[in-house]
Amino acid sequence: FFSETSVTDYAAATACRTDRYTAFFNAMLDRGVMLAPSAFEAWFVSTAHEQADIDETLAAAEPAFAAAAAVA
Repeated sequence: FFSETSVTDYAAATACRTDRYTAFFNAMLDRGVMLAPSAFEAWFVSTAHEQADIDETLAAAEPAFAAAAAVA
């Protein structure tokens, strides 16, 4: 979640910055990493993911986090 506070319940989850998740999601997609389109869906790593997949995701995440932080 993109939030200034810990998300521990439904109210905190719905108060998060979904606009920042949208920017993060689109930046990751632009870099070839497909995530769940909703900020409220879980992510899973599976045995089908190899180290190269994880490395690619981490490399894409840094500029994607920057894109999310740039949302006013």
